Amino acid sequence: MRMVIDTVGQIFRTLWAHKLRSFLTMFGIAWGVGSLLLLIGLGEGFRSGQMKRMASIGEDIMFVESGVIPAVEGNVNSGRRYFLTYKDYADIRREASHVRNASPVITRGDIRAVSEYQSAAGQVMGIEPQFQKIRYLPVEHGRWMNDLDNQQRRFVAVLGSEITKTLFQGNPFVGTTILLNGLRFEVIGTIEKVGRGENNGTNTRIYIPFETMRTYFPMKGDFQVENPVSWINYQPRTRDEHLVAKDEVRKIIARNHGFDWHATEAFDEWDTIQGAKTVGKIFDAMNMFLGSVGLVTLALGAIGVINIMLVAVTERTREIGLRKALGATNRSVLWQFFLEGIFLTIFSGLLGLGFAAALTGFLGTMPAPEGFDTPKIVPMSAMLAIGTLALAGVVAGLYPARKAAMLTPVEALRQE
Repeated sequence: MRMVIDTVGQIFRTLWAHKLRSFLTMFGIAWGVGSLLLLIGLGEGFRSGQMKRMASIGEDIMFVESGVIPAVEGNVNSGRRYFLTYKDYADIRREASHVRNASPVITRGDIRAVSEYQSAAGQVMGIEPQFQKIRYLPVEHGRWMNDLDNQQRRFVAVLGSEITKTLFQGNPFVGTTILLNGLRFEVIGTIEKVGRGENNGTNTRIYIPFETMRTYFPMKGDFQVENPVSWINYQPRTRDEHLVAKDEVRKIIARNHGFDWHATEAFDEWDTIQGAKTVGKIFDAMNMFLGSVGLVTLALGAIGVINIMLVAVTERTREIGLRKALGATNRSVLWQFFLEGIFLTIFSGLLGLGFAAALTGFLGTMPAPEGFDTPKIVPMSAMLAIGTLALAGVVAGLYPARKAAMLTPVEALRQE
């Protein structure tokens, strides 16, 4: 125990005797580790924010809207706009075997909502009950609409969080009524706030049964089709079958509207599964970039530690000879340099880790931009960075120290 205490004391005296060199070494290591962990933490925050953003929309969602048939010479149907109808939706539900859930949507933004306390112009959406299985719409109070609400064209409504605050201003709302263009609707439920900030349109929407919507608030305009819908939301049976489901939907729509389903430009679509794959590729590229930056940072840090340790041991060859002349063994000399390398790298690495943790904690108190989450320290990255530099420091110290320790005291004392 006494020998360990003496060795630790000797380490501190040696480091203090070379204050500038020790400080520069520790600063370089701490800066490298801290910047690396902060960079990786920002990348993880972006990844987490994007995943949450996509989850707030829903799981495996696909959209198809009305489109324009491409102009083809000699085809009288080409070059015209077509509009989706309820029949398209019904055929998709009946014929598309790779579609798990689907819902037609009618949306209007010109319907005035009035409560006992306030009025607002929110977006009213007519949807079928299974819409909640497709989109992320967690009920906070009350209930979601059911099949009877839709079949019987009931006057019921589910409100988004922001439109609820606007219309009721903190007063009770479930079981009360609102007026939609003069028609009285019972509020049966509300949706939890979705997403961050005020930019998510889900929070300002009013949901009513589809059959009620198309009976009392049909789409406005000269559509020249029966029962037009704004768009159709659907989900594939499994994530891997989303392209097959998309082709089935395209074939049905193209058949119903008289054009070739291979004309992909005729479809106005949004495939969140394909979008997720694209984002995944971006994350993979980010990981490769961050990994390469991390390797370069660690390599530069290791080179710095190696250079400093080599110089330090070379300068102290005479000291090693003197210690051996006073009775120190090769093992005790190597042990001291081993502990010095470990102390410098690990203590400096922990300082860098503390710096990165403090900065990410500070950033966590600030409002994050849309699509970003609080930066996170990745424990595995911290362990890898500190461990790599510690190994470099120990090897760089032990190699020349071993050569110096193998010299006889006289030879070591002669070294300049």
